[in-house]
Amino acid sequence: MLLFTNAQAGTHDAETLDRVAALLRDAGQEVTVCPCVAPGDLDEALDRDRKAVVVAAGGDGSINRLVGTLHRRGELDRTVGLLPMGTGNDLARNLGIPLDPEEAARLLLDGGRRELDMIVDEDGRATLNAVHVGIGAAAAESATRFKSSLKAAAFPLGAVLAGVRHSGWRLRVEADGELVAEGRFLMAAITNASGIAGGSAQLAADAHPGDGRLELVVSTATGPFARVAYALRLRDGSHRYRDDVLHTKACEVTISGQEFRVNSDGEVSGPYTSRTWTLRPSAWRLIAPA
Repeated sequence: MLLFTNAQAGTHDAETLDRVAALLRDAGQEVTVCPCVAPGDLDEALDRDRKAVVVAAGGDGSINRLVGTLHRRGELDRTVGLLPMGTGNDLARNLGIPLDPEEAARLLLDGGRRELDMIVDEDGRATLNAVHVGIGAAAAESATRFKSSLKAAAFPLGAVLAGVRHSGWRLRVEADGELVAEGRFLMAAITNASGIAGGSAQLAADAHPGDGRLELVVSTATGPFARVAYALRLRDGSHRYRDDVLHTKACEVTISGQEFRVNSDGEVSGPYTSRTWTLRPSAWRLIAPA
């Protein structure tokens, strides 16, 4: 196994990773810990061993970078593992992977290989959980400065701050080539995942990262009271019953309009005026509970 970790992680994470590596070695696994700092570190480690199971020790950004790199290299046939050591750990939560790293390590030894879907944009960037345009991207930016101190609690705080500052974006949303919404939106999201933001929001209760479909959620709740009501109902997933929410399924989604930023698995990019995302069914394999 190759365990990829952030070389700049704190002492606590390093100690946890040492315990996990020892547990795996005691079980007979050959384990190499690969601290990564520079962009090429991940590729160099993958080049050295093209057969090992590759494991991301970190959060949603870490597993996204690992799988995205395998996608770029044409190596998605490799088996991937996850040791949740991040802030939100949305992928782990949605798949039932234990949030305790040592329990997750035991799953690496006896868990099954599950084929999972991927969302890919026109530049080849991969998303494993969810893509947000509008308030979701603004909330991620606002939460960034609180992550180190508040951990998962940074996400709802970021959402509150973003909700106060932003009242919507003028956008056009197409699903599978058909116009489904146009106007001023609070949020447009494409997701494989039911829960987001560290489990604090249930974006699409029926979504699953291996069911071969994307869930598209669009909200026009741009008024001050509507934004608060939408945010409250997002917590339990009942927002989809609001009159100002569109919830549908698609295999390809295009969002265009005024400049917007994109939150892909917690990483914010942009601004853009148009982006297209396409579903890649059963694109990669992750060790996860049945």
